Amino acid sequence: MKELSKDLRWGIIGCGNVTEIKSGPAYKITNGFTISAVMRRNADKVKDYAKRHNVDTYYTDADALINDDNVDAVYIATPPDSHKYYALKVAAAGKPCCIEKPLAPCYKDSLEIYKAFNENNLPLFVAYYRRSLPRFLKIKSWIDQGYIGEVRHITSHLSKPPSEIDMSKTYNWRTDENIAPGGYFDDLASHELDLYTYFFGNIKEANGISVNQQNLYTAKDAVSANWLHESGVTGSGTWNFGCNEHIDKVTIYGSKGTIKFSVFHEKPIILKCESLKKEVFIENPKHIQFTHVENMMYYFQDPSKTHPSTGETALHTSWVMDKILGEL
Repeated sequence: MKELSKDLRWGIIGCGNVTEIKSGPAYKITNGFTISAVMRRNADKVKDYAKRHNVDTYYTDADALINDDNVDAVYIATPPDSHKYYALKVAAAGKPCCIEKPLAPCYKDSLEIYKAFNENNLPLFVAYYRRSLPRFLKIKSWIDQGYIGEVRHITSHLSKPPSEIDMSKTYNWRTDENIAPGGYFDDLASHELDLYTYFFGNIKEANGISVNQQNLYTAKDAVSANWLHESGVTGSGTWNFGCNEHIDKVTIYGSKGTIKFSVFHEKPIILKCESLKKEVFIENPKHIQFTHVENMMYYFQDPSKTHPSTGETALHTSWVMDKILGEL
């Protein structure tokens, strides 16, 4: 890895919606980080993005950004099918990288990305930012402090009605089987399953059933799964994107109590155990990836401080996703 500048200068490949509020501004407001260049294939859109976000340099060519001497590290915020293409170029350039989740559409491609950075001893992060959010750290602290005793099981339920885009059959890369074989499952359940491994450790067995019930798009729209963590915790989940009601609920069952919460909705987290009942609301930061980005800054300041979401942890999530979808 090349010597880094005092203020780590990031380049962003892909200036879509996720970078407008969720992630992009977090790189600008984190002390020790700055954005030195952005890239998007559409010249008018990248120029507009750079102007609105006060970035001096912009490109329509990813290679130009990756090889810019004023770019120390690269954040890849493109759809998943292009992650490997860009990531291998960043690894070849010898620069640290953060990639939007999932790491890639399949475990095989995820493994290739991981190996490229690992073999070159380059930091690789993946934007599973819930591992860094205060509300989920509170849940983890309750688990680790033994409030609900020995954890036995976790149930996860996410359902949503089809969107207007789905109903109109307008093209959406999130439901294109060539980009996201599991559709919204890939986009959303990846966050959930990654979070559960953060809570309970890696998963050693996983299986599932996945189908397309509505035929509104080419990807799957209904998935059910069971899994087993190495720690002995069992899990079950269902994800359906053709229901009449938007439900987002998770329950962790322990030998002495339960913890209930939502993964995507900002609702109170509820602890109920033998000795007490707590209901706590913890607001997410305005730029929801801020704590994730801040943790990367802490890592670069002191590499002995591990980051919660790395290429290795994201690779495991890709393996779990493929196991559930029957791809492995």
